[in-house]
Amino acid sequence: MPEKGLDWLVPDWPAPANVRAGTTIRLGGVSVAPYDSLNLGDHVGDSANAVASNRSLLRRQCGLPAEPVWLKQVHGIEVVDAALASGVPVADASFSHQSNIVCTVMTADCLPLLLCDKAGSVVAAVHAGWRGLADGVIEATINDMGLAASGLMAWLGPAIGPGVFEVGAEVRQQFIAQDPQAADAFQPSRSSSTRGRWLADIYLLARQRLAKFGVEQVCGGHYCTYTDSERFYSYRRDGVTGRMVSFIWLDRIG
Repeated sequence: MPEKGLDWLVPDWPAPANVRAGTTIRLGGVSVAPYDSLNLGDHVGDSANAVASNRSLLRRQCGLPAEPVWLKQVHGIEVVDAALASGVPVADASFSHQSNIVCTVMTADCLPLLLCDKAGSVVAAVHAGWRGLADGVIEATINDMGLAASGLMAWLGPAIGPGVFEVGAEVRQQFIAQDPQAADAFQPSRSSSTRGRWLADIYLLARQRLAKFGVEQVCGGHYCTYTDSERFYSYRRDGVTGRMVSFIWLDRIG
């Protein structure tokens, strides 16, 4: 049983019983403002001791079987096999076919996307901001997982919501140039001070990419990190802030 005081989101998806996954919220840690309180990012200016304590809480209270495989995320499409990783790889996604290897990504508005197969033999964690989505981080991850996309399912974790994720026209055009249906994921901003800018639905963009690649079962995508300041960090809202972590592992090989 988890220790009292730490809570996290459990994906609402029909994953096999041996797939364990979750996403932390910002509550229950030891970091002080503006990182209060369960900041798990060691690159945002928080006390190193506080981050270490929070990561210890994560592992102990969420029942992780090993130290997570942390990534140095750069909004790219590099994918690593977490079982073979050493140090802190420069990558934006990881996967594993082995049990007790914890794949993780850190976010504070970007989309954390978790993947597993229906047989419970492979898992992956993806950091999908708009740049990564546009460049193909989801597709790169699925390719490296080595299974047909039709046998996979995905869960979309907490990200910035479509009512507040404002982007420039060049972002919209980049997606539409690759897939005309992406136009459905953009609405013109109604603010007079931001005329010519667009509100982007990062959840819909991810769903479109997954569907086009053949992933039929997609769950989650019901959060907004920007508007829910009690539970979530948001870089766009606060600038200097902490990071949540989405994690996934195979408890045993399915």
